Amino acid sequence: MESRPAGSSALKITALAAGFVMAGVDATVMQIAGATIQERLDASLSRLTWAVDGYVLTFAALLMLAGGLAGRLGARRVYLSGMAVFFTASLAAALAPTVDVLIAARLVQGMGAALFMPSSLALLVQAFPDPRRRTRVLGLWSAIVASAVALGPTIGGVLVSTLGWRSIFLINLPLGIAGMALTRRFIAAAPGRPAPLAVPGHAALIAGLGALSFALIEGPHLGWASLPVLAAILVALATAVLLPLRERGARTTVMPWAMFRSPRFTGANAVGFLFNAALYGTLFLVGLYFQHAAGSGPLRAGLQILPLTIFIPLSNLAFVRLSARIAGGPLLTASLLLAAAASFTLTTITPASPYWTTAAALAVTGIAGGITSPAMTAVMVDAAGPENGNIAGSVLNTGRQIGTLIGIAVIGAVLGASSGWTTGAEISFSLIGAAYIAAALAAWRLITRPERAARRLRHSRPETAVASPQQPRKTVPHLDG
Repeated sequence: MESRPAGSSALKITALAAGFVMAGVDATVMQIAGATIQERLDASLSRLTWAVDGYVLTFAALLMLAGGLAGRLGARRVYLSGMAVFFTASLAAALAPTVDVLIAARLVQGMGAALFMPSSLALLVQAFPDPRRRTRVLGLWSAIVASAVALGPTIGGVLVSTLGWRSIFLINLPLGIAGMALTRRFIAAAPGRPAPLAVPGHAALIAGLGALSFALIEGPHLGWASLPVLAAILVALATAVLLPLRERGARTTVMPWAMFRSPRFTGANAVGFLFNAALYGTLFLVGLYFQHAAGSGPLRAGLQILPLTIFIPLSNLAFVRLSARIAGGPLLTASLLLAAAASFTLTTITPASPYWTTAAALAVTGIAGGITSPAMTAVMVDAAGPENGNIAGSVLNTGRQIGTLIGIAVIGAVLGASSGWTTGAEISFSLIGAAYIAAALAAWRLITRPERAARRLRHSRPETAVASPQQPRKTVPHLDG
C-alpha cells in the first residue's frame, strides 16, 4: 500500500462523505421535484416514475458488481471513477431538454452511485486504521450521511421553489469537484487484487430487474396484456428461475447463497427489501400527493414531509439505548407494526384532512423507520459473523435498493390506474401497510424464532450451495436511507 497522505480527519471524512451525500440526497430529492418536472417537461406519470426509478434500477443492479470491481481494481480508483460518472450525469440531468434525456441521465447517475458507494466505506476504514478512532469517525460520517438523506425532500423543496428544478442536479457539481479533489489529495490508494467476476450472473440480474421495472411502470400505460409488458414479465420470471440455477453450479457467484441457510440472515434481508419498498413508496406517494391533491408548492410540500424524514436520524440514536434492552427480533417486529399502523391511518387522509393528523402519522413512520434500519443491519451482521460482515452488508443493501425500485414502481402503477388521487392514496397506503406487516412477520418468524425456521431451511436448501468466492475480497457495506 502507498504511504498515506497527510491530512486532517475532517478533510478525509469530507472527501468520503461527499459521494454518499450526493447519492443519498438524489435518492430522495426527486420526491419533491417530481411534480414540477412533470409540468415543465410535460411528462406522464409513467415517465416521471422512470426518472425516479431509473436511478435506483442501475444502482441496485450494479451494486454487487461494483463491490467486486473495487476489490479487483482498487477502491480509490473505482470511487473516483464513480464520482466522475455521477458528476457528468448530474450535469446532463440539469441540462436535459426532455424527460427522455433526463431518464437517460438518471440511469447513468445510478451507475456512478453504484461505483462509489461500496468503495466509500472501504476507503474510510483504510484511512482510519485505529479501531477506536475509526468507531468515532464512523459515527460522525454516518450522522452526516443520515442527515443529508433525511433532509433531501426539504432541500429539494427549497431549491425547486427558489432556483428551479434543475438546481437539484447542479448542486452535485461543487460537491463532486470537492469530493474528487479531496480524495486525490488526502486518501491513499491501495492496489487491487485480481479476482474473477460473475459477469453472466450480474448480466442476468440487470436484465431481470430492468424487465420487472418495465412491466410495473409501463403496465398501466400500455396495458397488462400488451405484448411488450407480457414479454417483460416473462423475462423477469425466467431470470428469477434461471439465475439461482446458474449460480448453483457456478464457481463465481453473484450472491453468497450459503449465508441464506441462516434464518436470521434471510430474515434481515427480507425485512430490508420490504422496509425499503414501503418507506420509499411512501416518500414517492406523499411528495406527489401534497402537490397534486393538496395543492402545495414544492417548498411547502418539502416542509410537510419533514415529520417523516427528520425522525429517522433521531431514531437512529434512540436505537442504541433500545438495543441494549430489547433483542433485535422483537424490536424489529414492534417497530414494523408501528409503521404499519401509521400507514393504515394514512389511508383515511383526504385533501380536506387537517395537516396535523397526517404529520403525526408520518412522524410515527419516521420513528419506526429510524429504529428498523440499524436494527436489521445489526441482526444481519450478527447472523453473518464478523468475517462475512462486509459481503453480507452488500447483499443487504442490494436487496434494499431492489425493494426501493419495486416499491416506487408499484405505487406509480397504482396511481396510474386509479380514478383519483384520494382513491390512489388509499390503495397505496394499504399496500404499504401490508408490506410493513409482512416484514414484521418475517422478523418474528425468522429472527425472533429462528430455530423452527432453521429446520425448514435445512430441508428446503440443497447442501451443494456454496458461498461466493468473492467473500475474501471483503466488499465493505455501505449505509443508506
